[in-house]
Amino acid sequence: MNALPAARADTSTTPSGHTPLRDHVSRSVRRYLHDFNGCDPDDLYEVVLREIEAPLFAEVMRHCDGNQSRAAACLGINRATLRKKLKAYGLA
Repeated sequence: MNALPAARADTSTTPSGHTPLRDHVSRSVRRYLHDFNGCDPDDLYEVVLREIEAPLFAEVMRHCDGNQSRAAACLGINRATLRKKLKAYGLA
């Protein structure tokens, strides 16, 4: 059995003194997997994408005052892709 190397457990803070986003995600995924009590989820990747994308888009849209062009640029995605995702998550 090939085990994947453990994710880097970097608990350092960013220059601004904040905990890096990756640390928050790591803790959340670890807790989520622990809640399965030894069972493995079938579609973890899709679950994580759904759970991350919706609040990400909502917060970026709020940050950009609802301007989809600005939000798409901020996210580094095409505006049409953003519109499709917003509609899929009921955020449009």
